Amino acid sequence: MDSKHANDASAERTHFGFETVSGVEKRSRVMGVFSSVAAKYDLMNDLMSGGMHRLWKRRMFDVAALRPDSRVLDVAAGSGDIAIGFLRKMGPEGRVVLTDLTGPMLAEGARRVVDQGLLPGRADCIQSDGTKLPFADNSFDVVSIAFGIRNFVDVEAGLAEFFRVLKPGGQFICLEFSRPALPLLDVIYDAYSFNMIPLMGELVTGDRASYQYLVESIRRFPDQKRFTKLIEWAGFGLVRYENMTGGVVALHRGYKIA
Repeated sequence: MDSKHANDASAERTHFGFETVSGVEKRSRVMGVFSSVAAKYDLMNDLMSGGMHRLWKRRMFDVAALRPDSRVLDVAAGSGDIAIGFLRKMGPEGRVVLTDLTGPMLAEGARRVVDQGLLPGRADCIQSDGTKLPFADNSFDVVSIAFGIRNFVDVEAGLAEFFRVLKPGGQFICLEFSRPALPLLDVIYDAYSFNMIPLMGELVTGDRASYQYLVESIRRFPDQKRFTKLIEWAGFGLVRYENMTGGVVALHRGYKIA
Protein backbone atom coordinates (compact mmCIF):
# COMPACT_ATOMS: atom_id res chain seq x y z
CA MET A 1 0.00 0.00 0.00
CA ASP A 2 1.45 3.38 -0.93
CA SER A 3 1.56 6.39 1.40
CA LYS A 4 -1.21 8.19 -0.50
CA HIS A 5 -3.56 5.24 0.06
CA ALA A 6 -2.63 5.23 3.75
CA ASN A 7 -3.30 8.95 4.11
CA ASP A 8 -6.59 8.69 2.22
CA ALA A 9 -7.71 5.81 4.46
CA SER A 10 -6.90 7.82 7.57
CA ALA A 11 -8.96 10.77 6.33
CA GLU A 12 -12.03 8.75 5.34
CA ARG A 13 -15.00 8.19 7.60
CA THR A 14 -15.14 4.77 9.22
CA HIS A 15 -16.71 3.17 12.26
CA PHE A 16 -15.62 2.82 15.86
CA GLY A 17 -18.17 0.37 17.16
CA PHE A 18 -21.52 1.91 16.29
CA GLU A 19 -20.06 5.44 15.96
CA THR A 20 -18.91 7.04 12.71
CA VAL A 21 -15.48 8.63 13.06
CA SER A 22 -12.47 9.57 10.94
CA GLY A 23 -9.74 7.04 10.30
CA VAL A 24 -7.34 9.11 12.39
CA GLU A 25 -9.75 9.14 15.32
CA LYS A 26 -10.42 5.41 15.09
CA ARG A 27 -6.71 4.63 15.11
CA SER A 28 -6.22 6.81 18.19
CA ARG A 29 -9.22 5.38 20.00
CA VAL A 30 -8.27 1.77 19.24
CA MET A 31 -4.84 2.46 20.74
CA GLY A 32 -6.58 3.91 23.79
CA VAL A 33 -8.80 0.84 24.18
CA PHE A 34 -5.97 -1.65 24.11
CA SER A 35 -3.65 0.49 26.22
CA SER A 36 -6.40 0.50 28.83
CA VAL A 37 -7.05 -3.26 28.84
CA ALA A 38 -3.51 -4.59 28.25
CA ALA A 39 -2.73 -5.57 31.85
CA LYS A 40 -5.85 -7.76 32.21
CA TYR A 41 -6.33 -8.74 28.58
CA ASP A 42 -5.78 -12.49 29.09
CA LEU A 43 -7.89 -12.63 32.23
CA MET A 44 -10.78 -10.97 30.42
CA ASN A 45 -10.41 -13.34 27.47
CA ASP A 46 -10.81 -16.28 29.84
CA LEU A 47 -13.81 -14.72 31.57
CA MET A 48 -15.60 -13.57 28.41
CA SER A 49 -15.20 -16.85 26.52
CA GLY A 50 -15.34 -19.24 29.46
CA GLY A 51 -11.85 -20.37 28.41
CA MET A 52 -13.01 -21.26 24.89
CA HIS A 53 -10.50 -18.88 23.30
CA ARG A 54 -7.77 -21.37 24.20
CA LEU A 55 -9.48 -24.09 22.15
CA TRP A 56 -10.02 -21.73 19.21
CA LYS A 57 -6.34 -20.79 19.24
CA ARG A 58 -5.28 -24.42 19.54
CA ARG A 59 -7.14 -25.11 16.30
CA MET A 60 -5.30 -22.18 14.72
CA PHE A 61 -1.99 -23.74 15.74
CA ASP A 62 -3.06 -27.12 14.35
CA VAL A 63 -3.84 -25.83 10.85
CA ALA A 64 -0.92 -23.40 10.56
CA ALA A 65 1.41 -24.40 7.71
CA LEU A 66 4.55 -24.42 9.84
CA ARG A 67 7.93 -25.97 9.14
CA PRO A 68 10.64 -26.33 11.79
CA ASP A 69 12.39 -23.25 10.37
CA SER A 70 9.36 -21.12 9.42
CA ARG A 71 9.43 -17.36 9.68
CA VAL A 72 6.08 -16.12 11.03
CA LEU A 73 4.61 -12.63 11.38
CA ASP A 74 1.92 -12.34 14.07
CA VAL A 75 0.01 -9.09 13.55
CA ALA A 76 -1.94 -7.47 16.41
CA ALA A 77 0.12 -9.84 18.54
CA GLY A 78 -1.39 -8.63 21.79
CA SER A 79 -0.29 -10.59 24.83
CA GLY A 80 1.85 -12.97 22.77
CA ASP A 81 -0.12 -16.19 23.17
CA ILE A 82 -0.33 -16.83 19.41
CA ALA A 83 3.40 -16.26 18.94
CA ILE A 84 4.21 -18.54 21.86
CA GLY A 85 1.96 -21.26 20.47
CA PHE A 86 3.66 -21.12 17.09
CA LEU A 87 7.15 -21.13 18.58
CA ARG A 88 6.32 -24.25 20.57
CA LYS A 89 5.32 -26.04 17.36
CA MET A 90 8.47 -25.10 15.45
CA GLY A 91 12.06 -26.16 15.87
CA PRO A 92 14.79 -23.98 17.36
CA GLU A 93 15.36 -22.41 13.92
CA GLY A 94 11.76 -21.14 13.78
CA ARG A 95 11.24 -17.44 14.32
CA VAL A 96 8.22 -15.23 15.04
CA VAL A 97 7.98 -11.46 14.71
CA LEU A 98 5.31 -9.94 16.96
CA THR A 99 3.88 -6.63 15.84
CA ASP A 100 1.12 -4.52 17.36
CA LEU A 101 -0.15 -0.97 16.97
CA THR A 102 -0.36 -0.46 20.73
CA GLY A 103 2.81 -0.16 22.79
CA PRO A 104 1.41 -1.47 26.12
CA MET A 105 -0.03 -4.54 24.40
CA LEU A 106 3.25 -5.27 22.63
CA ALA A 107 5.12 -4.81 25.91
CA GLU A 108 2.83 -7.36 27.54
CA GLY A 109 3.49 -9.77 24.67
CA ALA A 110 7.24 -9.25 24.95
CA ARG A 111 7.11 -9.87 28.70
CA ARG A 112 5.31 -13.17 28.22
CA VAL A 113 7.67 -14.29 25.45
CA VAL A 114 10.65 -13.49 27.69
CA ASP A 115 9.05 -15.42 30.56
CA GLN A 116 8.86 -18.44 28.23
CA GLY A 117 12.58 -18.16 27.52
CA LEU A 118 12.03 -17.39 23.84
CA LEU A 119 13.88 -14.08 23.66
CA PRO A 120 16.41 -13.27 22.36
CA GLY A 121 16.97 -15.27 19.22
CA ARG A 122 13.57 -16.75 18.33
CA ALA A 123 11.24 -13.74 18.56
CA ASP A 124 11.31 -10.03 17.84
CA CYS A 125 8.78 -7.38 18.88
CA ILE A 126 8.22 -4.42 16.54
CA GLN A 127 5.51 -1.80 17.03
CA SER A 128 3.75 -1.03 13.76
CA ASP A 129 0.42 -0.40 12.06
CA GLY A 130 -0.87 -3.55 10.35
CA THR A 131 -1.83 -1.51 7.28
CA LYS A 132 1.73 -0.14 6.90
CA LEU A 133 4.04 -3.02 7.82
CA PRO A 134 7.79 -2.17 7.97
CA PHE A 135 8.88 -5.41 6.29
CA ALA A 136 10.15 -6.25 2.82
CA ASP A 137 8.09 -8.05 0.21
CA ASN A 138 8.12 -11.85 0.41
CA SER A 139 9.55 -11.98 3.95
CA PHE A 140 7.37 -14.50 5.84
CA ASP A 141 6.14 -18.06 5.46
CA VAL A 142 3.03 -17.42 7.57
CA VAL A 143 1.15 -14.24 8.49
CA SER A 144 -1.32 -14.63 11.35
CA ILE A 145 -3.78 -12.41 13.16
CA ALA A 146 -6.19 -13.34 15.95
CA PHE A 147 -9.06 -11.09 17.03
CA GLY A 148 -7.33 -8.01 15.68
CA ILE A 149 -8.28 -7.27 12.08
CA ARG A 150 -11.74 -5.93 12.93
CA ASN A 151 -9.97 -3.04 14.71
CA PHE A 152 -8.15 -1.92 11.55
CA VAL A 153 -9.07 1.42 10.03
CA ASP A 154 -8.81 -0.19 6.58
CA VAL A 155 -9.25 -3.98 6.55
CA GLU A 156 -8.58 -4.25 2.81
CA ALA A 157 -5.32 -2.32 3.13
CA GLY A 158 -4.27 -4.68 5.92
CA LEU A 159 -5.02 -7.75 3.80
CA ALA A 160 -3.00 -6.23 0.93
CA GLU A 161 -0.05 -5.76 3.27
CA PHE A 162 -0.30 -9.34 4.53
CA PHE A 163 -0.24 -10.55 0.93
CA ARG A 164 2.75 -8.34 0.13
CA VAL A 165 4.98 -9.56 2.97
CA LEU A 166 4.14 -13.25 2.48
CA LYS A 167 6.51 -15.40 0.45
CA PRO A 168 5.05 -17.14 -2.61
CA GLY A 169 3.29 -20.24 -1.30
CA GLY A 170 2.95 -18.68 2.14
CA GLN A 171 -0.16 -18.95 4.32
CA PHE A 172 -2.43 -16.28 5.77
CA ILE A 173 -4.42 -17.42 8.78
CA CYS A 174 -6.96 -15.34 10.67
CA LEU A 175 -9.04 -16.09 13.75
CA GLU A 176 -11.89 -13.63 14.29
CA PHE A 177 -15.33 -13.29 15.81
CA SER A 178 -18.03 -13.79 13.21
CA ARG A 179 -21.76 -14.53 12.82
CA PRO A 180 -23.54 -17.33 14.70
CA ALA A 181 -24.78 -19.93 12.23
CA LEU A 182 -27.01 -22.02 14.49
CA PRO A 183 -30.73 -21.26 15.06
CA LEU A 184 -31.35 -18.98 18.08
CA LEU A 185 -27.64 -18.80 18.91
CA ASP A 186 -27.52 -15.22 17.61
CA VAL A 187 -30.24 -14.18 20.09
CA ILE A 188 -28.45 -15.82 23.02
CA TYR A 189 -25.09 -14.44 21.90
CA ASP A 190 -26.42 -10.88 21.56
CA ALA A 191 -28.05 -11.00 24.98
CA TYR A 192 -24.85 -12.29 26.58
CA SER A 193 -22.36 -10.05 24.81
CA PHE A 194 -24.24 -6.75 25.04
CA ASN A 195 -25.23 -7.21 28.68
CA MET A 196 -22.51 -9.29 30.33
CA ILE A 197 -19.25 -8.40 28.56
CA PRO A 198 -19.34 -4.62 29.25
CA LEU A 199 -20.35 -5.39 32.85
CA MET A 200 -17.40 -7.78 33.24
CA GLY A 201 -15.12 -5.15 31.76
CA GLU A 202 -16.32 -2.62 34.30
CA LEU A 203 -15.96 -4.99 37.27
CA VAL A 204 -12.58 -6.48 36.33
CA THR A 205 -10.78 -3.62 34.58
CA GLY A 206 -12.80 -0.57 35.58
CA ASP A 207 -13.34 0.13 31.87
CA ARG A 208 -16.86 -0.57 30.60
CA ALA A 209 -16.54 1.61 27.50
CA SER A 210 -13.67 -0.38 25.97
CA TYR A 211 -15.60 -3.63 26.21
CA GLN A 212 -18.74 -1.99 24.86
CA TYR A 213 -16.64 -1.03 21.84
CA LEU A 214 -15.30 -4.58 21.49
CA VAL A 215 -18.84 -5.99 21.39
CA GLU A 216 -19.97 -3.39 18.84
CA SER A 217 -16.88 -3.92 16.66
CA ILE A 218 -17.79 -7.59 16.27
CA ARG A 219 -21.23 -6.64 14.91
CA ARG A 220 -19.70 -4.23 12.40
CA PHE A 221 -17.20 -6.74 11.01
CA PRO A 222 -18.05 -8.62 7.78
CA ASP A 223 -19.59 -12.07 8.17
CA GLN A 224 -17.82 -15.25 7.10
CA LYS A 225 -18.68 -15.09 3.40
CA ARG A 226 -18.05 -11.37 3.00
CA PHE A 227 -14.68 -11.61 4.75
CA THR A 228 -13.76 -14.58 2.54
CA LYS A 229 -14.41 -12.35 -0.48
CA LEU A 230 -12.19 -9.60 0.91
CA ILE A 231 -9.35 -12.11 1.37
CA GLU A 232 -9.78 -13.32 -2.20
CA TRP A 233 -9.84 -9.74 -3.54
CA ALA A 234 -6.50 -9.14 -1.80
CA GLY A 235 -5.02 -11.81 -4.07
CA PHE A 236 -5.12 -14.93 -1.91
CA GLY A 237 -6.03 -18.30 -3.35
CA LEU A 238 -7.49 -21.50 -1.85
CA VAL A 239 -9.40 -19.34 0.64
CA ARG A 240 -11.70 -21.15 3.05
CA TYR A 241 -13.08 -20.84 6.54
CA GLU A 242 -14.38 -23.06 9.30
CA ASN A 243 -16.86 -22.09 11.98
CA MET A 244 -16.24 -22.77 15.63
CA THR A 245 -18.71 -22.60 18.50
CA GLY A 246 -21.58 -22.38 16.06
CA GLY A 247 -20.04 -19.54 14.06
CA VAL A 248 -19.32 -17.24 17.00
CA VAL A 249 -15.73 -17.51 15.78
CA ALA A 250 -14.42 -18.32 12.30
CA LEU A 251 -10.95 -19.43 11.24
CA HIS A 252 -10.04 -18.17 7.76
CA ARG A 253 -7.13 -19.43 5.66
CA GLY A 254 -5.64 -18.44 2.32
CA TYR A 255 -2.39 -18.78 0.38
CA LYS A 256 -0.19 -16.57 -1.75
CA ILE A 257 -0.17 -18.72 -4.85
CA ALA A 258 3.15 -18.39 -6.67
